[in-house]
Amino acid sequence: MIITNFSKQRNELNESKILKAKPHWQGQNSSDPAAKGKDTKMRDTTTDSSIFTRLNRGRVAIFIDGLSLFHTALQLGIEIDYVKLLCHLTNGSRLLRAFFYTGVDISNEKQQGFLLWMRRNGYRVVAKDFILPADNFKKSNLNVEISVDMITLAPYYDTAVLVSGDGDLAYAVNAVSRMGVRVEVVSLQTTTSESLIDVADCFIDLDSIKTHIQKDSNLGYNYRTSSNSNL
Repeated sequence: MIITNFSKQRNELNESKILKAKPHWQGQNSSDPAAKGKDTKMRDTTTDSSIFTRLNRGRVAIFIDGLSLFHTALQLGIEIDYVKLLCHLTNGSRLLRAFFYTGVDISNEKQQGFLLWMRRNGYRVVAKDFILPADNFKKSNLNVEISVDMITLAPYYDTAVLVSGDGDLAYAVNAVSRMGVRVEVVSLQTTTSESLIDVADCFIDLDSIKTHIQKDSNLGYNYRTSSNSNL
């Protein structure tokens, strides 16, 4: 696994006050600098796949840009196993909530069946109808929804896992970081904005963990809707 860690330069006194205000932090004393990063900004590359278990992540909230992940999976030539993905990103930490953001076509029953399955298997689905601009290419941007949820829920979690490479989310990441939250960005390095990597505490290249999150060829999930049992 290729991991890039960033430690933000913070005023120690202000950081201590922020951490003390988060009573749900588990494990080490919240005033311990090791719990949320060091004072010197540095980049560290390692192949140790146990990075999550070596960290005191506290309570975790996961924010997945579904459309971005879908296109990344196509580039990697894999199909995502969303049970494996949730388990890998949580990795034994205390999960607050896992959000899955996506555009939807209400006439697509197969997609509706998939989203129903996601809701019943650990994900909170946030959906927005596709818009059809002049070029007739369906688009849906949920960066506002992701940003609002990250910021409003920040007092209730210690680590945010953002599965997206969109640089437009850098401002929201920086905002929750100032509130004392650790942010891990998970995306394909070749398509991830440098501005997003720069404000994250940790960057994980999806290419380095694809074997842990891809669907087994002999295992499939039956995504069904109540209106169509043939899906």
